[in-house]
Amino acid sequence: MSISSNFGTGRTNWLGFALATLGLLVAPAVFDVNTMTVLLIWSLFALSLGLMWGYAGILSFGHAAYFGLGAYTFAVASMNIGESTVPLLLAMLIPALLAAVIGAMMFYGRISDVYMGVITLVVTLIMFKFINSTAGDAYRIGDARLGGFNGIPAFPVLNVPGDPELQIYGIGLYYVVAAALLLCYLLCRWVLASWFGRVLIGIRENEARVELLGYSAPLYKTAVFTLCAAMAGLAGCLFASWAEIVTPGLFSLGQSAEVIIFTIVGGLGTLVGPILGAIGLGMLKLLLGEQTLIDNSLLLGAILVLVVLLLPSGIVPTFLRWRQRRGAMLAARSKAGSARRRRRSQGEGA
Repeated sequence: MSISSNFGTGRTNWLGFALATLGLLVAPAVFDVNTMTVLLIWSLFALSLGLMWGYAGILSFGHAAYFGLGAYTFAVASMNIGESTVPLLLAMLIPALLAAVIGAMMFYGRISDVYMGVITLVVTLIMFKFINSTAGDAYRIGDARLGGFNGIPAFPVLNVPGDPELQIYGIGLYYVVAAALLLCYLLCRWVLASWFGRVLIGIRENEARVELLGYSAPLYKTAVFTLCAAMAGLAGCLFASWAEIVTPGLFSLGQSAEVIIFTIVGGLGTLVGPILGAIGLGMLKLLLGEQTLIDNSLLLGAILVLVVLLLPSGIVPTFLRWRQRRGAMLAARSKAGSARRRRRSQGEGA
């Protein structure tokens, strides 16, 4: 059994979770709030892909479709409603409904993994091309103009529920994003600890055997596909509120590729891996964005190649495997030392 399987059963390290929560609470005192906010948004986005790819074996090459759709849904709805509570819910609901339809067609249609990757990729391309071509007054939803390649700027951002005048930005938005990430992490842990999560892991390992046991693999795969789309939509909504503008770039292939790289480098089969991958590589991406000597896409690609060649499981699973082996080695040495001391004491007693 792989290390990802050993650590993928939904057990929560509550001490580690408490330390992570404490770290997120004090981070604004050490790091730039705006930078930390976008890193946590990318972490939530990567977590949504890591759940369905690492535990159900479903790789979507177009996961950015739900991220961008969540952002655009929030922008359009907030401009028409003027308050963020309903737009926030719609930003999760609309991507989830789209994913449910696409997922049902793919999984109940028994589409192979290769064609499933092509379909998810095409969905993102279609949405990117469509949004890019929506310039002009003819493309509007209520009071919101889609804006084509210019996107939608100056829409109402998140506010305290029931009071549109109390907008949430800066450190307040940071804590909202941090809370969303922690709650989604706990939701993923709860899902994996339940029978639903165990069936997902069974599907990842051997789908045919799971179906022989009486479970409907298409139903479970559609359900987790829908859940992860809702999480990606939430990340898109939070990103829209942070950036205060949405553009077709949110649907781009680069956006989909980045979240895949975050997940692979951090480590499949774990929930912490995609989060740490997004934070580490996201920080590197932001730092590289401040200069023009090195193209950040090339460097991210090089990092991906090196990780795949040297650490095929990703950073976190490799670390967990090393820690497990080191613990076993220390236990074996301790046991051998105890045996030697017993033999020595028995010899002296004789």
